[in-house]
Amino acid sequence: MSETALRAAQTRFVADLEETPLATTDQVDESTPPGGLWLEAWRTLRRRPLFIISSVIILFLIVLALFPGLFATQDPTHCELQNSLLGSTSGHPFGFDVQGCDIYSRVVYGARASVSVGVLSTAITVLVGGVIGALAGFYGGWLDAVLARLTDIFFSVPLLLGAITCMQAFPDKTVWVVALVLAVFGWPQVARIMRGSVLSVRNAEYVTAATALGASRAKNLLRHVLPNAIAPVIVIATVSLGAFIGAEATLSFLGIGLNPATTVSWGGDINQAQNVLRSNPSVLLYPAAALSLTVLSFIMLGDAVREALDPKSRKR
Repeated sequence: MSETALRAAQTRFVADLEETPLATTDQVDESTPPGGLWLEAWRTLRRRPLFIISSVIILFLIVLALFPGLFATQDPTHCELQNSLLGSTSGHPFGFDVQGCDIYSRVVYGARASVSVGVLSTAITVLVGGVIGALAGFYGGWLDAVLARLTDIFFSVPLLLGAITCMQAFPDKTVWVVALVLAVFGWPQVARIMRGSVLSVRNAEYVTAATALGASRAKNLLRHVLPNAIAPVIVIATVSLGAFIGAEATLSFLGIGLNPATTVSWGGDINQAQNVLRSNPSVLLYPAAALSLTVLSFIMLGDAVREALDPKSRKR
């Protein structure tokens, strides 16, 4: 084979791999031609009830967080003590809490804070952990050693313990502050997963072929390694989003999370409701149920995505 023909074959090989990262021989449907990892994952996901149910719930929560006024007309911060602990009435299906606030409105508006913290924390975590893990796994050497030790330092601090300690230093506890604090102690897990995934693909044949065609190391990392190593990070990010929502609620429950005077939070409402748990358990039931359903939805979505992206799971 001539040199020109060889280079043309290598070019076609690299182009095919860019279009179909992590191609797999497993077919979800025998009548459908094989495709890349993402196409195969989508064919698997759209047939799983777990994915459909969790996606519908999450989509509803996102709409709820973006447009709470469509679902609740009452001001969640408007409270009247004469309505304290009153049961369900017309226009107030969940009744009133200890302060005389409408529980239904607070549950609706509480989705905004929880979802915002979860999304922001996950985005920062994936960005920071993904970059550190990718650099450590792809370049190796002294850079890998330094970044690995840095990751170990942060990984040794429990998420909630570190967040509780750091939150004391911020007088104004906003959504951004809580998200940043959680991300500071949440990125090491993403970094480890990304590093291992990059190590598994950096010496693949398509990376070698791209190098032979003159691609730089940075180009190889961005165009060939990352698209084929990102799948495990997407899975852990989906599950972590639910974990961050639960962590925010825990901080608010302990009184060191979001400021209850300015931000409606499910964790803050649960904190206030614990004092009347025996006499009025419904005050605790509604925000706790909303929190549990939200976290459970993201965990179910993460499990569905993990099974779809894992060829061994598709075989089973």
